Amino acid sequence: MIQTLFGSIEQEPSLLEKLKSGVQKTRAGLVSALEDALEGRKEIDAGLLDDLEATLIAADIGVRTTQEILDRIRQRVERHQLHDAAELRGLIREHLLEILEASERPPARVAEPPAVILVVGVNGSGKTTSIGKLAQRFKNEKRSVLLCAADTFRAAAIEQLEIWGARTGTQVVRQNPGSDPSAVLFDAVQAARARQVDYVIVDTAGRLQTKENLMAELQKMSRTAKKVIPDAPHEVLLVLDATTGQNGLEQARKFTETAGVTGIVLAKLDGTAKGGIVVAIAHELNLPIRYVGVGEKIDDLLPFDAEKFIESLFET
Repeated sequence: MIQTLFGSIEQEPSLLEKLKSGVQKTRAGLVSALEDALEGRKEIDAGLLDDLEATLIAADIGVRTTQEILDRIRQRVERHQLHDAAELRGLIREHLLEILEASERPPARVAEPPAVILVVGVNGSGKTTSIGKLAQRFKNEKRSVLLCAADTFRAAAIEQLEIWGARTGTQVVRQNPGSDPSAVLFDAVQAARARQVDYVIVDTAGRLQTKENLMAELQKMSRTAKKVIPDAPHEVLLVLDATTGQNGLEQARKFTETAGVTGIVLAKLDGTAKGGIVVAIAHELNLPIRYVGVGEKIDDLLPFDAEKFIESLFET
């Protein structure tokens, strides 16, 4: 089952197949590299542990997570609970799944629509494209959607969102470039409530996590949403480009501190061998991964499922 803001829905049968296709590079960079490191080795010695450490860090699992995995291996060896290097693959898989499941939590349940979703991120992360794909996903779930063009700093951003609106058959609330983003948001939420729309997806200006005035604007937008719907925004989704690796972790940390991020959309997962960043984000920030982008097509934004993600990496 997939958890949504309006409850659970059936998981599409093609999810695992799409994930397997989308994580091919990460599989090569992590699982295939692990298998190469373990091949033909029986003894768990310092050399093997060094090779495992290098493999995990190269896949952007993160230093902290990598050290925890190695510590767990050492403890089991010392207790004579681990006897063969061949067992390490299963142990690593088990630990990665535990980390991802520990950060999973369903989104806040919305009793009465509209559900307001703020989408944040830096320029070039795939934010607007992810919004378009998210709108299509909600419409596939038989939900109505309104897009809010609150990235008013760039005229091109408004135009890009309108292209996605046309592509998905979704209305877009917009104002002129340079308008107050909070005013656009206010109009969109009011319109959604009047039209009884299920979801308002808000495109915000791409910003660096170091720009304090822009980050403060996100807080203002959250306050504005609350004026119309007291418990809004119901989700603040941070779009990260999976190809940025550990830089994405720092972005997530800063946005979480200032924008109240509730979940991650990991875009461009199919374009990187460093998909282990999924694990680092979940572990170090305790943030759930909500969606992953695994291709260019409009249906290539998938709801994240920890068990299926690990299965797609470790099973052929």
